[in-house]
Amino acid sequence: MERPLVLVNGIVRTMDARGTVASAVAARAGRVVFVGDDREAREAAAVGPGGSPAEMIDLRGACVLPGLVDAHLHFAWFARSLEEVDAGTRTRGEAVERVRARAAATPAGEWIGGSSWDHNVWDRLPSRQDLDAAAPRNPVALKAKSGHAMWASSLALERAGIRKVTPDPAGGMIARDPAGEPTGILYENAMNLVWAAIPAMRPEEIAASMRAAQERALAAGLTGFHDFDSLPAFRAFQLLREQGGLDVRVVKGIPREALGEAAALGLRSGFGDELLSIGPVKLFADGALGPQTAWMLEPYEGSTNTGIPTLAPEELRADIARARAAGLACAVHAIGDAAVRAVLDAFAAAGADPAGLTAARPRLPDRIEHVQLVSPADLSRLARLGIVASMQPIHATSDIDIADRHWGARTATAYAWRSVLDSGAVLAFGSDCPVETVRPLAGIHAAVTRRRADGSPGPDGWHPEQRLTVEQAVRSYTLGAARAAGRERETGTIEPGKFADFTVLGADPFVVEPHEIRDVPVRATIVGGRLRWGQ
Repeated sequence: MERPLVLVNGIVRTMDARGTVASAVAARAGRVVFVGDDREAREAAAVGPGGSPAEMIDLRGACVLPGLVDAHLHFAWFARSLEEVDAGTRTRGEAVERVRARAAATPAGEWIGGSSWDHNVWDRLPSRQDLDAAAPRNPVALKAKSGHAMWASSLALERAGIRKVTPDPAGGMIARDPAGEPTGILYENAMNLVWAAIPAMRPEEIAASMRAAQERALAAGLTGFHDFDSLPAFRAFQLLREQGGLDVRVVKGIPREALGEAAALGLRSGFGDELLSIGPVKLFADGALGPQTAWMLEPYEGSTNTGIPTLAPEELRADIARARAAGLACAVHAIGDAAVRAVLDAFAAAGADPAGLTAARPRLPDRIEHVQLVSPADLSRLARLGIVASMQPIHATSDIDIADRHWGARTATAYAWRSVLDSGAVLAFGSDCPVETVRPLAGIHAAVTRRRADGSPGPDGWHPEQRLTVEQAVRSYTLGAARAAGRERETGTIEPGKFADFTVLGADPFVVEPHEIRDVPVRATIVGGRLRWGQ
């Protein structure tokens, strides 16, 4: 049995309903047993099973928060990104040179992968010819920063069978030059043509790569996350769990393509154990702002383009109804205002369906992922329908320039966290890592200041009326994430009986200058009463 744990001489922000702040917290058998002053905490867990003394940690004034949880990331992709080409460069030429360097060390014929390129900061969209010159012997496939576009070489297109005569798949687009030839840029579902040609990693390989990524997550102060990666990632998480190597709490989303199998097996959202459980079914209603594939009610500024609906409204309704009948919650990606409205309509239809009302309800609430642009007419519907708004605050500060360029005055209700909270909806924050940094303190900083790390666009931030207080932002990474996972009775606050999950910070984010929150150091990460990172 593990020794009890006692943390003393700190600032313990419990985030409970009373806003309790204590100096100490004690845990036994993985759960909180006492919150209060130092002397009482020592007495509460002084002796463990068999008379073993408690592990005492002097916080020396450090701040303890309930364990911070990332409500939306892609962990296998994050793990791979640490090993593959980082194309997130300032110029297109720099990205090409990184591919060239990787090709020089890669056997001919092997695939070269990578991610994070962003044409919005480059001189132009890249092309297959750029990659052909850098890696003539290797197929290359690089995912965009948004995850909703791919930059592929000619050899990659050839292996995927993509030619001039290849039609655009439903919910996707193959970019073409004036002669009709593929340029090497693939949008949305068109990317699947290349993914199908790339040899899949075995779950054992994914699990091995996840270990380094898990260390990064713990070092960032995360005690858990909600993952929306592939089915092989689910198998990898199970392997880590079986091997005793899973040190964070994972809620694993189910890809749409596995909805039928999950329902047939009788799996339900919430099933699992304390470390690994089944989350919602992940659906996609549209694309993203960066490649202008987010589905809009009105065209992008100066354009006739309204984006790409990746699922037709009738498909959305059918998938949600099928999941609801099976006891599976749904998490639907929706970035544009048309996509958000279509998803709300689909959830409303499922709730009004007599068959849906009598079916076994999921243990977890339904969610909309991102909710980056919402029509003012739809803001109140999130709370009314009981839909969690799963949002990523650092997207706002990253997207300021392209949001203003492509959405114009509509940005008044873009990344509208304050309006969402004021409407009564539950707000759960995440990072969309590796699209953005895994560090939750960077997200809290963005939510509170709506400023970038360099201070731009100014002291008041971008659309300052949507800023949150520190308490609201932290709550969205703690109790908000717990509610999204159906775990508010076990996590989200520091209270007796709940899991002893703590993020220990070197300074109190509630009292430092707001613009300094991003740089507050993580001192330790504790999961289930065990020190998983730090000292």
